[in-house]
Amino acid sequence: MTDETPTASSTPSISDSAIAASAAPAVPSTARAVQLDNYGGVDVLHISPVVVARPAAGEVLVQVRAAGINPGEAAIRQGYLDQMFPATFPSGEGTDFAGVVVAVGTGVDAFAVGDGVMGWSEKRSSQAEYVTVPEHQLIPKPAELSWEVAGSLFVAGVTAFAAVRAVSLAEGDTVVVSAAAGGVGSLAVQLAKLKGAAVIGIASEANHGWLEARGVTPVAYGDGLADRIRALAPGGIDAFIDTYGPEYLDLAVELGIAVDRIDTIIAFEAAGRIGAKAEGSSAASTTDALGEVARLVAAGDVLVEIAATYPLNEVRAAFVELEKHHTRGKIVLIP
Repeated sequence: MTDETPTASSTPSISDSAIAASAAPAVPSTARAVQLDNYGGVDVLHISPVVVARPAAGEVLVQVRAAGINPGEAAIRQGYLDQMFPATFPSGEGTDFAGVVVAVGTGVDAFAVGDGVMGWSEKRSSQAEYVTVPEHQLIPKPAELSWEVAGSLFVAGVTAFAAVRAVSLAEGDTVVVSAAAGGVGSLAVQLAKLKGAAVIGIASEANHGWLEARGVTPVAYGDGLADRIRALAPGGIDAFIDTYGPEYLDLAVELGIAVDRIDTIIAFEAAGRIGAKAEGSSAASTTDALGEVARLVAAGDVLVEIAATYPLNEVRAAFVELEKHHTRGKIVLIP
C-alpha cells in the first residue's frame, strides 16, 4: 500500500537561479545514464556513459535537471510487463524529466537554447544527464514549479488526469481512490475534488491527516474495508479509481459501482475480467494533458509532494525506497 513518507532526501533542492540561460553550454559526446543489461532486481541498474544524441529535425536536446521514477519502470525492469512493453538490451530507463534546452534540430520553433522545459521520453532514456526528444513531447516549464516537481510530473500527472476523466466525475458524485496518498493517487484525489466530487481515499492511518488537509475523507485499508466505505457514503458510491491492484476492482464491484465508472491504472487483467476501464498514462500522453496538470500545480490548486531526491548514481537506492510502497508523493533523481 501507499503509506509513509521516506525519511530523508539525498540532495538539496534546485532553484532556477542555478541555471544560466544566457549561454549555451558545451555538450559532451557522451554522458552518464541509467542502464540495464537484463531483467532483474535493482542490482541490474548501473550508470554507464552513453552517446549524447544530437537533435535531428524536429527534436530537442535537453540537459536534465530532474527525472522522476515510477512503479511502472520497476515492473518493466523486473520483466513483469515484457509482453506489453518488451525491452531491448542494453536498455535505458525513465520517462519523466525537466531540464534546460541545449540544442535544437531544424524546424524547431517552439523552443530555444536556454529554455526551461518539462516533458517525457518514449525511449526509456530520461534518467540521464541528457535526453533528446521530439518537440511535441515538451512544454515550457512554469516558473512556479521546482525542477523536482516538473521533472516528476508527467507519468503521475497524466495518469491521474486520465483516470479521473475515465470515471466521468460530476459535481456531487462520490468516488473512492485506492492508494490515495501515492504518486498517482495523491494527484487523482485532488483532481477529483476539483471536479466537485466527494472523495474517499484508501490509505494507512499515517496518511489520513494529509488526505483530510486536501478535503479527502480517509479510510484505512484491511479487513472490513467495504463496510467502512459504505458507512462513509450511505448514499452510495458513484465511481472508483484504482491505483494499486486487482483486489480493489473486486471491492468496487462489491460496492455496486457500475463497471463503466471503475478505472484502474495497473490491474489490466482484472479490468478485462470484469469489464472495467484501464485508462492511464497512455490514454493522456499529450502536451495538452501535461500542460493542464502543470497549470493546476503552478496555480497552487494541486499539490505535488516530493518524498525524496537522490543523485543519479544512487538510482538503486531510489528504487529500493520506491518499491517499499510506502512513499507519499514522488521520488526524483538529480543528474
